[in-house]
Amino acid sequence: MHKEIQAILLEEKPQGTVLRVLVPSRLDDIDLDRFAGDGIIKGEIRIDDGRRISSDQRRKTYATLKDISIYSGHEPEEIKEIMKYDYIAETGADYFSLSDCSVITARLFINHLIEFAFKHNIPLMDLVLNRTDDISATIYASIIHKCCIICGGKGELHHVDAVGMGRKRKEIIHQGMEVLCLCRKHHTEAHAIGHGSFNEKYVVYGLEADERICKVWNLKAQTVGDKNA
Repeated sequence: MHKEIQAILLEEKPQGTVLRVLVPSRLDDIDLDRFAGDGIIKGEIRIDDGRRISSDQRRKTYATLKDISIYSGHEPEEIKEIMKYDYIAETGADYFSLSDCSVITARLFINHLIEFAFKHNIPLMDLVLNRTDDISATIYASIIHKCCIICGGKGELHHVDAVGMGRKRKEIIHQGMEVLCLCRKHHTEAHAIGHGSFNEKYVVYGLEADERICKVWNLKAQTVGDKNA
């Protein structure tokens, strides 16, 4: 379900932003009783600030679509529609045009294309960082799909937080540690020039490993005692 809303900013707090939301129609397809009591309710709000897709976003989008087209054998226009409907099916978004969609839609669609390339080992004809419009989301996707954040090749887990000599990595609690995914070449370079120089050269940074990352890499997330707490 998608409804046009009006949102009014009420207050900025340390833990987040408080909005008052008006939906100018009835919510006949929503079980409003679940909003009361202890019902588990999850919702999604998409805010359009009026900005349209930029020329840079459009360039990144079409370049990545071209890479997928070359890899798959589909014509570029055909793969564009296939990927748009794949994105719509996965997110529940409305149909959109790359000529005038919002900046946010463009950013999310680029994220989807890059993650699709990671997932299916589709080579990109440019550095991953030259394609992304959302560096944090792309770093996370590269870790999840075990692809190098620099070149998109097969990756290894790189610890930005030093593990230390003599410690067994599978016994270390990785949740909360900063990590990246790098291929052998870039992993070696990161250690050779140091984290600071590497991050400055490629404009990347480590992300804290969460439970999903630990599960994907078969790493220890937390102790048994923590799970039972």
